[in-house]
Amino acid sequence: MTSLSTGVLDTFAEHLRAVELPLPVDGAQQARDEVGAALSQLGDHVVPRLESLDAPLLVVIGGSTGAGKSTLVNALVGEMVSRSGAIRPTTRRPVLLHHPADEAWFAGSRILPGLARVHVGAARDAEAPHAGDTTGDVDPATSLELHAEERIPQGLALLDAPDIDSVATGNRELARQLLRAADLWLFVTTANRYADAVPWDVLRTAAERDVTVDVVMNRIPDREGVSEELAEDLRAMLERNGIEVTRLFLVAETELDASGMLPPAAISELQEHFDHLAADADGRSRIARRTLAGAVSGLAGSTRSIAEHAQSQEAERQRLREEAIAAFSGSRERIDDALGDGSLLRGEVLARWQDVVGTGEFFRSVEGLFTRVRDRVGLAISGKPAPSVAAEQALGTGLVHVVIDETARGAERAEAAWRAAPAGRVLAEGEDLSRIPEGYREDVSAAIRAWQGDVLDLVRQEGADRRTKARLLSLGVNAVGVALMVVVFASTAFVPTGLEVGAGAATAVVGQKLLETIFGDEAVRRMARVARERLTERLDALVSERSRPFLDRLDALGGTTNSQDLVADADALDQLAREIREDS
Repeated sequence: MTSLSTGVLDTFAEHLRAVELPLPVDGAQQARDEVGAALSQLGDHVVPRLESLDAPLLVVIGGSTGAGKSTLVNALVGEMVSRSGAIRPTTRRPVLLHHPADEAWFAGSRILPGLARVHVGAARDAEAPHAGDTTGDVDPATSLELHAEERIPQGLALLDAPDIDSVATGNRELARQLLRAADLWLFVTTANRYADAVPWDVLRTAAERDVTVDVVMNRIPDREGVSEELAEDLRAMLERNGIEVTRLFLVAETELDASGMLPPAAISELQEHFDHLAADADGRSRIARRTLAGAVSGLAGSTRSIAEHAQSQEAERQRLREEAIAAFSGSRERIDDALGDGSLLRGEVLARWQDVVGTGEFFRSVEGLFTRVRDRVGLAISGKPAPSVAAEQALGTGLVHVVIDETARGAERAEAAWRAAPAGRVLAEGEDLSRIPEGYREDVSAAIRAWQGDVLDLVRQEGADRRTKARLLSLGVNAVGVALMVVVFASTAFVPTGLEVGAGAATAVVGQKLLETIFGDEAVRRMARVARERLTERLDALVSERSRPFLDRLDALGGTTNSQDLVADADALDQLAREIREDS
């Protein structure tokens, strides 16, 4: 194969390692398992086989618990190399048998790089538990026991795998990993277990990936016609399930000798088959390429499935983000409603504003312009004199309360929306996201004070010329600044409704007329627009800050997986599989 082919696999592996499926959406765990299995198969089989098509053919011997896999392996070698036992699980550490001349192919990390190599001499000298040892715990094996055996024909290697239906989860996973590394799978079953469900699930997977499969039916009762009847039934089952088997070997129930070994005659047909396969370089190459092409095609199918799950993750992440943003966008809209409906110019704010405009000093300075307004308002605008700064503080306090209350409601809505779905519940766990963050009140107060400072700066800047400055100083910057704040809140930009009648409307009119008298109509419109823009910026920032704990939870999930990259990888894998088949 060309370096272009291996480049396809390198790119695919890079994309797989970048896959992140953190949210508990339907099928997420299955997709994570598929990612792990795909990466495992790439390193264990696909890449090394693509780079070394002339390497020995790896025959993985797998099957159900107690099917007699180890006994068959021992018979093929002629000595006890893989111990079996009555206590399950039996085979713990996988055993790989190879001809001494082929040792270089397996001693390193060319295949199954995640399993450490233990040579048989070292294992026995250290009395380490090895294949079939029934002592110790049931943790999955992390090493591969290597046996160099003259009885194994050169060009062929046998790997005795753990049971595919082992009671130990780790062993089941290891068995499937080893099967994915196989060039040829020798499936071992028994006369009374061949219809079990688990092996057939694995067989169907092998068929989907076009893995070359041979089957051994072991322990067939030695009675006339039984072997033929069972073989016919097994072949029918294989055909119904769409599973193509190259060879079916029938092994009769045979008494083991004193060493626990089968007599050579019991497995003579299987032995001859392996000898013939070892001598047929072209045959081994066809099997290796067929299985490799099937594995690559299988990876393409898995990749499309992973891409679909990645899209689901992206969609769920976007949905959660939109829910949070929508909740706080609603808060932002309600803050604007509160600014425009006149509610801020009632109560304490109204009282303090009336104190300002009701002050004798103030009215004397503008009474020539506002006689009709003052007469129309009448007693509604009266009260004890108060500093304009009190009105400014009251207005700021009211605005702070509105921001705090509305963003708190937004957080409650966002959290409720998240907790309505599993993915959102996971993100919301461990923290009360609706709680007002520490320091947020102070941040809001500081932002509103800063905006009020902006307004006062606008007033000073606009009143910089000599004539306007005199009017401004005669009234006071704070009083004029509060008038501009009132105009901003009563502006049509905030769609006022509550200021259409009453004392609040009259006082707003007073503020508007005052500003126009000092600065002129055009300047007042410009100042109000700039003040509104600056208020909008600060309010946007405050609402954004309040939504940050939600969005931070999403951002902490990491970058999104590019599902389109995976789809492109799947297409490239399909093309690679076609090239491998064409080269066969």
